[in-house]
Parts: sequence; structure tokens; C-alpha cells
Amino acid sequence: MAAGDGEGQAAEPEQVAESEVEEPRSFKDLGVTDVLCEACDQLGWKVPTKIQVEAIPVALQGRDIIGLAETGSGKTGAFALPILQALLETPQRLFALVLTPTRELAFQISEQFEALGSSIGVHTTVIVGGIDSMSQSLALAKKPHVIIATPGRLVDHLENTKGFNLRALKFLVMDEADRILNMDFETEVDKILKVIPRDRKTFLFSATMTKKVQKLQRAALKNPVKCAVSSKYQTVEKLQQYYIFIPSKFKDSYLVYILNELAGNSFMIFCSTCNNTQRTALLLRNLGFTAIPLHGQMSQNKRLGSLNKFKAKARSILLATDVASRGLDIPHVDVVINFDIPTHSKDYIHRVGRTARAGRSGKSITFVTQYDVELFQRIEHLIGKKLPAFPMQEEEVMMLTERVAEAQRFARMELREQGEKKRSRNDNDDDTEEAIGVRNKVAGGKKKRRKA
Repeated sequence: MAAGDGEGQAAEPEQVAESEVEEPRSFKDLGVTDVLCEACDQLGWKVPTKIQVEAIPVALQGRDIIGLAETGSGKTGAFALPILQALLETPQRLFALVLTPTRELAFQISEQFEALGSSIGVHTTVIVGGIDSMSQSLALAKKPHVIIATPGRLVDHLENTKGFNLRALKFLVMDEADRILNMDFETEVDKILKVIPRDRKTFLFSATMTKKVQKLQRAALKNPVKCAVSSKYQTVEKLQQYYIFIPSKFKDSYLVYILNELAGNSFMIFCSTCNNTQRTALLLRNLGFTAIPLHGQMSQNKRLGSLNKFKAKARSILLATDVASRGLDIPHVDVVINFDIPTHSKDYIHRVGRTARAGRSGKSITFVTQYDVELFQRIEHLIGKKLPAFPMQEEEVMMLTERVAEAQRFARMELREQGEKKRSRNDNDDDTEEAIGVRNKVAGGKKKRRKA
């Protein structure tokens, strides 16, 4: 990290031990002001979560924070409430910046800020890739109170949008910091740290404390307080975790069997590549399931569309790459299926953390083929438990193979057609139907001119 920013290199962070913290009964006990307590109440936040209990009082004292908490632990509230409270005391535009690794997470954080700050008129702007830069420049010109951004697009605006700067910024939040750095945003984060005031409050939230995060902590935080809710990698207690050991070539048939067995639930199915996500979604649709994909090669509008359909329960199966394994709060996921086993054991925890949230129970099933045994053993070692096998009727699975093979054939054909359409569109990123129409008209016009 930027050595020139080495603000708090000396001190190791103070630790708030869990045992010291008496369990407060309400947000008011934590020092949250009445108008924000009412907002929490309207959102149905009755009792603060562990990370909120530890982080909010420290943040309200004006300290920098490192928050280590498992996924689904209420981290957004832990940084949003202190920021909004400080904003109430000293109202100012361009007051806070929240950096996040993915676009979906940025929109989700923005929703929470707006819900919590609706009664005090808070304005937020989301600055992420995949969306028109010009409209974002106009939104920034209106000087929102809070900017929620992915690092790449924010740097783009800092360098190219006239009149936009963050010289008056009071709060910086880095949410999912381990992932921001894993996605190689280090140079962008460096650039951002160089152009924002040193005299600011910084909150760094991360599920894991990697070497990169420690380096970032030394570069960006002044004698921070460490609020760790669970330093051990763990999965939620109410989560029932299973595995199934299967031959690789029958993976699709086993997936269909499980979806039939557990029909009536909502599913999140994780695949390792965009291509496999798309293929499996097409396969399931051909078999009559309401499945939608979510992956990095889709345009931003389509990604949000998929997410909203799933959230609204209009679709019961969401197929996703790891773009969706962290931070997305989709409250009603009943079953998580690791169709492709994650190569990083820690990603397993984030994936299965999509279910059994906020005290509800949930199931996770991990597919283990003959090629995945070592990866699976690593996961068991990390979570410190041996997983039971999911009960299966092999004969029933084999009865599905013919229908599945036919659906696979259709899915491959559709994938090929989609690929050809994309190539004929010159690999242009904008895949909305309107844009295709416009491009066809433009192409038609060029041909006419050539003939003339």
C-alpha cells in the first residue's frame, strides 16, 4: 500500500474483547440518536447484531475501526449509523465514501443508507462500472452526502470529471476489504488514498484478515480499534451442511434430482465460470425450472434484473458465479448448492453464508466429484467438521439421465447461438435489446452509403 500514506504504522489495533461487551438491549443503548433509532425500528432492526454492538459505540467516539465479522452479520448498519449520526451533527455534502468490490453490493449498501437516512434527507450516489459515465458525472455534480463506489470507476471520475474532488471527505469505509484487494484494486485504492484528506475517519470491514488487508490497515488507519466478532472461520449454527460424492459426468442429473427432491424451496447454485452458469441456467429452463443466471459477463441492467426477480420470488433458482457469494443480502435463500466446488476454501463460507441468515435455518449441499476430493478435505479442515452425505436414491437419478441429456443438447445449441450473436455484435458490451436495434440500423445505413 501507499507508503506515503503511512499514517498509523506504529500502533497495533486495540482489541475489543467480546467478553468485555455487555449485551445492550437496543440501538439507543449504543448511543444512536432517536431519529436513527426510529429508522432502525421501521426497518425491523429490533436488536443490534454483535458487530454493531462492538463497532457503533467506538465509531461514535470518533475512532478508526477494523471490523472483522462473518458474512450476514449486519456490517452495513455498523458503519452507516455512525456516519449518518455524524452527518446530522455537521451537515455537509460529499461527506462519506464507501468502497465495495462489486456493483451489486454497492446498490445494496446505497439502499440501506437511503432507508436509514430517509427521514433526514440523505442523498446517495452509486458509482460503478457498466453504467453510463455521463449520468454519473451529473449525479456527482449535485454533490450527494454519501458516495458508494467500486474503486475503478471512482478513480475514473476523480481523474476525468471536471470539478469533482473528495478534498472535504470526512469518512472513508472499505467494505469487504479483503475482496477489494483480491480483485487487484490495489493501485486504485492507492490513488484514492492519495487524494482524500488525511484528517478523516476510516472504517475497514473485512471477513478475513489477510496480509494485504494488514498492509492497507497500516497505510490508511490511525490507531484503530479492532472489533472482531469471529476470528475463527465458521459457518452459522442453524445451517445444515451436506455433500454428495458423484461421478463428474452425471453432475447435471444429480442437480435436477436435488431440485426435484427439495422442490418448493428457493435455491442459489454456485458455478465456477460465467459460461457454466449460463449453460446450467439454460439446461434447467429447458427442464421447466424457473432459473436465472447472475455473472460478470452480463450487463449491469441484466444483473440487477436477475437479482430483483429472485429477491421478489418471481424466480426460485439463482445460478451465480462468486460475484454473488459475498455481501448480497437475499433474505429468503433456503438452499445453497455448490455445483462447482470453490477453489478457495474461504469462498465456501461466503457462499453458504447466503442461507441461514438472521437466525433462520438453511441447507447447503456441495457436489464433490472424483477431481474435487482434495479441495473438499481442505474445506472440512477449515470449518473443523466432517460433513454428512446427503441422502440420495441413485436409481431415481439414473432415470433422469435421458431427459437431462436432451436438455444439455438444447442448452449447448442455445449457448452457441448466443455466442454467435455476440460475435456478430462486435463483442460490444451493451447487450440490451434496444442497443442491438440501433446497431442494426447504423450498420444498415453504412451499407447503403457504401452501395451509393
